[in-house]
This record gives sequence, structure tokens and C-alpha cells, in this order.
Amino acid sequence: MKSEWFEKENFWINFAPIMFDDARWAEAPDVAEYVMKIAKLEPGDSVLDAGCGLGRISVELALLGLDVTGVDIIQAELDAAKESAAAEEVPLKLINADLRTFKSEKKYDCAVNLYTSFGYCDTIEEDMMILKNIAESLRPGGTFILECTSRESAIMYFTKGEDFDRAGWHVHTEFSIVGAWEGLRSRWVLCDDSGKKVDHEFVQRLYSASDLCARLLECGFSSAQAYGDFDLSPYDENLRTMIIVAKK
Repeated sequence: MKSEWFEKENFWINFAPIMFDDARWAEAPDVAEYVMKIAKLEPGDSVLDAGCGLGRISVELALLGLDVTGVDIIQAELDAAKESAAAEEVPLKLINADLRTFKSEKKYDCAVNLYTSFGYCDTIEEDMMILKNIAESLRPGGTFILECTSRESAIMYFTKGEDFDRAGWHVHTEFSIVGAWEGLRSRWVLCDDSGKKVDHEFVQRLYSASDLCARLLECGFSSAQAYGDFDLSPYDENLRTMIIVAKK
């Protein structure tokens, strides 16, 4: 496996404050409540936050009394998650690992991969390695909740780009389609008042809901259903995002 952009700590130091703005932090308690409801969890049940990042959801799940383990490839983000957990006085186990190779002896009641954190590997095979490892980390009957930009949602909400100011940066974005809606190319250009410029481009692979549900079955899940939001509304013309609920 070649080194990917999402493994580079400098990228997240610059872009995390842009991607995880106040609105994203404000929604975290509601998302955690939805996770608990969807997976029918009780305090003390175990949750694997696969790609936990800054601990935005992990900490909220821990506040609900769940036994939470967060896994991420970026140590700086895990350090931030540890600080957030300490500030909220909740226990949080954190593991520095690549989800493509992560193996867990512990079997969890639930696993989550949220806020479009899936689809960035160089190959489909590597994406599937992540899903297989998550499936193997769940106990029989366990629940996996995946939130992801789908091919359908990318089509519905496509924009060529925008300009805005956030976290001390002027942000310029440009979006374009790769192939026959096989991927979404994103270019983010950050500029500050001192003249510093950060320019980064990446591609997210776009799976249709039906394709990804079928692949989840191939990766070890017994069922997979797509929804249009965390409230489990239909995956139809009114979808806001793609939420897939899969059972081990």
C-alpha cells in the first residue's frame, strides 16, 4: 500500500479546523444519540469509532456511558481527542492504527465510520480491507453505521465550488467529477493575511448505495440497508446524506 495524503499530519493540522467547524461540533451530541438509538445500545456497551479523528463523536458516545475505542492513523488528532475526553472527564481508549490493517481481538457491539471518512484509498480493494476489518471487529449481531457521500448524494448536491472565510483562512474550493461519477475531485486552497497559501487536492471514490450495500455483504455483514439521514428516513429524492446500517 502506498502512502496516502490522509496519513500526513501536516494536512490535518491545516485542514481540520476548516472541515470540523462549529456546526460540525454542535451536531455531535445529536449524532451520538442517533447512533445509540439505531444500534439499540445501552450504557456499558462497546463502540469502535473507526476513523475517530479529533474525537468529535467518540467523546459524545462516552458521555452517554458507552465503552468507546477510537482508532485513527493521525497521532496529533488522537492527542486532541485525549484532551477532549479529559476535559469532559470520560474514559476513552485511543489506538494509533491504519484501518486497512487494523485488527482487534476485542469484539464490539457497534462500530461507526462517520462524516464521509470512507472512500479515499487508492484502490477499491483497500476500501474493502477497511470494511472487512470492521466486520471482524464486531460481535455476531453487532451493528455498523457508515455515513458517507454517495454517488447519488454527490449528484444531488454537486456544486463547482465556493469561497468562504473560516478559522483565520480564506478558503477557495473547486469540485469536479472523475470518470462516470466514479469519484469526486476536491481542491481546497487556503490563504491567510500573511500571504501563506496551502493548496491540496484529493479524490473521494463514489459508491452508489446499492453497490456499497452489496459490498458490505461480501465483506462479512449479514445485512445492509441505506437511509437518507440519521433519522432513518428513506433513501430517496429527499436524502440529506447516505447512512448505511449493516448487521454482522
